[in-house]
Amino acid sequence: MANVSLPHDAKAGPTKPEVRAVLLSKLDLDRSDHFVEVGSCTGAVTIEAACRAGRVTAIERKPDRLTVTERNLAANGIGVDDGSGLAAADPTDSVDPASPVAPADPGSSTDGGRGSATVTLREAEAPAGLPDDADALFLGGSRNYEAVLDHAAATGVDRVVMNVSRLEVAGAATEAFRDRDLLEDVVQFQVSHGYELAGATSFDSDNPVYMLVGGVDEEDDDTASVEDADRAEAAR
Repeated sequence: MANVSLPHDAKAGPTKPEVRAVLLSKLDLDRSDHFVEVGSCTGAVTIEAACRAGRVTAIERKPDRLTVTERNLAANGIGVDDGSGLAAADPTDSVDPASPVAPADPGSSTDGGRGSATVTLREAEAPAGLPDDADALFLGGSRNYEAVLDHAAATGVDRVVMNVSRLEVAGAATEAFRDRDLLEDVVQFQVSHGYELAGATSFDSDNPVYMLVGGVDEEDDDTASVEDADRAEAAR
């Protein structure tokens, strides 16, 4: 996994590296994928996805957080589509040469040679701004998640992942996934980090994370299309 430099603060913690590792495993992105993140915040997930997917769209409703996303992308050498079709990084942004990810030209590699996708940033409150051709979708928060899931189901997104930290929201979101026939798995995990205590090692635990995993089953969708065609033919 690529190291991610996040020199700019969105005043909201990024998705933890260990959680990102599980998330990226579930998304299973490759260069043929269009990845969409809802709520980019610091840009941590967007940066990781840009090193794997062919296209990336990041949506953020808060303009100050969108600016942080863009600046952290630039700090990792990842270009942003400015609307002209050309990748552009902020020329005023400075990159620490000692940061884990060295600066690179847009489109160059930050992950061992695979290159990085150009990212499209959209200031919008989802489901507004969501593209209709996403292959993979990540919801980093629970705002408007039911409307986002409606869009995912309607447009046939084949991989949908949502992270939740609150138990009650996790339960409601699980039902929302299930109601839309999107649910494949629910994962709950917790990460602990060691620290020195009286010459030995103790652990601090992060809050548990509930990860909902699913998407539109293309095989079921194809079957439904055939059944619809058969019904239409029989009705003639």
